[in-house]
Amino acid sequence: MANVDRPSGLSPVAYLNGAKYTGGGRMYCILDTEDTNVYAVGDPVVLAGDADTNGVASVTLATAGGANLVTGAIIGISAIKYGGGYFNPSNLDTSVVPATKTRNYYLLVADDPNIIFEIQEVSGGTALTSAAVGLNASLVAGTNNGYMSGWEVDNSTEAATAALQLKLLGLVQRSDNAFGEHAKWLVLLNNHSYRTGVAGA
Repeated sequence: MANVDRPSGLSPVAYLNGAKYTGGGRMYCILDTEDTNVYAVGDPVVLAGDADTNGVASVTLATAGGANLVTGAIIGISAIKYGGGYFNPSNLDTSVVPATKTRNYYLLVADDPNIIFEIQEVSGGTALTSAAVGLNASLVAGTNNGYMSGWEVDNSTEAATAALQLKLLGLVQRSDNAFGEHAKWLVLLNNHSYRTGVAGA
């Protein structure tokens, strides 16, 4: 049976020590002056080198590929610093941060470098095989569906190179998942803002 094509970016599932992921994250800010990127849950972000007036660190959308750093993945979005999720009353069918911003947005980001994420392999190209397990790879950007990220793992970049963004730990163990197009992988953020990248093996 073919793998289902259902990208959702980086979804935290566990910790490297074997513990289950329990939803923890750290608050970051997208400043209202950032009028370039759209953000969705599952998108990778990176430190932007600034903060809001209260000192909450700002982030921007990570850049796919190469030696580009990643700080973590968005697991929650709010326009209120100490409140629930933001909903636009004139558009209840979306939960993304728009490109043009009229306020700061606050994100809950899974930024622990020991978090294991699930991510889908990109469509097309040569599908990754068992030989890719333990190697590193890059992210490839994708458009969100109005709710969830469209980012995936790039199956043309697997290598031992320490600076690559992801470490491929293996396939997600489910009956509906197998090597091939749209495979769901378990990965670590390898080239992390808070940890030096490790060469693949």
